[in-house]
Amino acid sequence: MDHGRDSLIVTIASGKGGTGKTTVAVNLALSLNHTYLFDCDVEEPNVHTLLHPRNVTSEEVTVLTPEVDHNLCTFCRKCSEFCQFNAIFVGKTNVLVYDKICHSCGGCALICPESAIRERARTVGSIKSSKVDDVSLVYGELNIGEPMAVPVIKAVKAHIVNNAINILDAPPGTSCTVIETVQESDYVVLVTEPTPFGLHDLMMTIDVVNRIGVPYGVVINRSTIGNDNTAKFLKEKRIPILMEIPFEKRIAKLYSRGIPFVKELTEYREKLQEMMKSIQEIVNNDK
Repeated sequence: MDHGRDSLIVTIASGKGGTGKTTVAVNLALSLNHTYLFDCDVEEPNVHTLLHPRNVTSEEVTVLTPEVDHNLCTFCRKCSEFCQFNAIFVGKTNVLVYDKICHSCGGCALICPESAIRERARTVGSIKSSKVDDVSLVYGELNIGEPMAVPVIKAVKAHIVNNAINILDAPPGTSCTVIETVQESDYVVLVTEPTPFGLHDLMMTIDVVNRIGVPYGVVINRSTIGNDNTAKFLKEKRIPILMEIPFEKRIAKLYSRGIPFVKELTEYREKLQEMMKSIQEIVNNDK
């Protein structure tokens, strides 16, 4: 996906939750000028807890769900036979639609010979937008009880801006929500920690990103704890270590107060700026 030489989409991801992915995303955004920050962890968004936005605007996210007109339906079962997710059950005198397992493909409405199915909009979440300092923030919230986060992630990504730096905070893990977030990115920053669990999940995420085909590098957070197995693995695989953030009391204290550490520790602002310059050079050389 070509965004132009001045455009950049960088996704901050991690296989394991709690590695500091959101911390890196927020502090990176605050270290740069005129950035757009997107929280794609719509099941548990937390970027806003560090940025404390005011004047937040909200918009609904909807998906199309089939609705059956029983006056027209002949109960032929073609819709239920077509649906690969078993979201429609056709009985002798009634049709049941299971909204929350429907993938909104629209196929049932197309295949119905009696045109008895129409699609209605159903709200599954919301998008929140605000501006904090020089950062434009967009984050999604999946409604409680909704099982599918991808439609809300797509709605968040629809706000990506051309000719700008866009930073996406991905959900943890390696599921479809992460794949949806990473797709169309120019670069992925994988955040890990030097522990056995951190390395295990990092390896899983590397496999996923390799399959997608997006260039990536690694930030080792809390680098002064654990062991050096993570660094050895990255060196062996020739995967660049973009930055190391030590386990530091100053950073922990600021985090506990909901304060991004670059606001008081300017040396890290400079390191994150240098990291972004390196990423931009890699991306521009690939374009």
